[in-house]
Amino acid sequence: MIDAPIRAQAAAVADGTVQASELAQATRDRIAAWDAVLRSVVHLADPSALDGPLHGVPFGVKDIIDVAGQPTRCGSHAHDVTGPEATAVTRLRAAGMVPMAKLATYEYALTGPAWDQPNLPARNPWNPEHITGGSSSGSAAAVAGGLFRVALGTDTGGSIRAPAAYCGIVGLKPTHGAVPDDGCFPLSPSLDVIGPLAATVEDAAVTLEVMAPDTRAAQALGQAIDGLHIGYARDWFAEDPACAPEVLRALDDTAALLSRLGARIELVSLPDYPQLEAAGTVILQYEAWQVHRSRLAERWDRYGVDARRNLVTGAVLTEDHVARARALSVAFRAAVDTHLARHAALLTPTTLSPAPRFSDFEDGPVWTAMRTLPFNMSGHPAISVPCGFADNGLPLGAQFVSAHGQEALLCRIAGAFEGACAATACRAITADPVVIGA
Repeated sequence: MIDAPIRAQAAAVADGTVQASELAQATRDRIAAWDAVLRSVVHLADPSALDGPLHGVPFGVKDIIDVAGQPTRCGSHAHDVTGPEATAVTRLRAAGMVPMAKLATYEYALTGPAWDQPNLPARNPWNPEHITGGSSSGSAAAVAGGLFRVALGTDTGGSIRAPAAYCGIVGLKPTHGAVPDDGCFPLSPSLDVIGPLAATVEDAAVTLEVMAPDTRAAQALGQAIDGLHIGYARDWFAEDPACAPEVLRALDDTAALLSRLGARIELVSLPDYPQLEAAGTVILQYEAWQVHRSRLAERWDRYGVDARRNLVTGAVLTEDHVARARALSVAFRAAVDTHLARHAALLTPTTLSPAPRFSDFEDGPVWTAMRTLPFNMSGHPAISVPCGFADNGLPLGAQFVSAHGQEALLCRIAGAFEGACAATACRAITADPVVIGA
């Protein structure tokens, strides 16, 4: 039953087909059997804390989000404070869901995999020699590995969507501000959002709608997408040397399948990506320095080496640097809004390659090519869904982006795509060449 959609799990508990305690025990058994490989769980709730009249659908929580009765360590030796439970968690709990575990994160959501943190990095269920992506690393591994149907993550530059793409699951970044962010240790407040990583679009949408009822994220699931205009930002990545050939093939196949579902696929151009990524990095590094500067001065030796190096970058940035970066954010948002005035969504890849190997990070963090950070700058909702496999057998992800507050439309499109290509099982797509509409 723990492999059933969360709506089905809740219904089974409600009608007495299964007991909440059975779901909890099955989840604990699954964790005991598999997490030694995945390394996704950093704290498992005491069974006695789960007693009560709950519907019983288990979920996991990234370890920078506070959960009542469970420690928050932010993946760091420097963190030992847990605040009041995050509103996002409380709303899920009130709906009958059970926060059973805290899940691994890169230190303070800052860095790549490192080996001087309290827990070893989570591993990719498709191949444990590869990373899950970050910083919602444990959330992605736990969902892709079948421990939970849904887990909460955070996304500042792609930290929900990139791990989802690398691990062959769904990652939904809501509109900035849609989900309350209290109880979540900040990285870059103007970019941070809380959202779900899930086995399917439906599970992600249902979970988001509980945390942010105004999104009505699950309301349009199952509706056809024929007649919708979707802008395909192909030139935003196709000529990038970092783009793996199989990523380009998978995105062209994605566009083709959407066309066969009746959507009108039209090529669109977005502003220069490297400039946007540089601007977003300035904002992120500047704000992260403001968050950590006092704590870092007091606990320098308790931070990991990579985290320290990452944070001090922000110390050299000035208000002028940030002002210019924010001006680019405003211009990018306007450009995206212009496209979304005539398109229901935009289509891009999530990452430009499958998950790297851990061995690539032996000498410290490495840059990984993605197409995510600009949508944190602009605040638009975005979702990553599986769209096939790379040549090495690892999953790839397609990203859809919609207008602010249009999570229901976003999930409608992503759900239609998922259903048509059996992406929930991460099957590779076989499709005709892309059809570009007028």
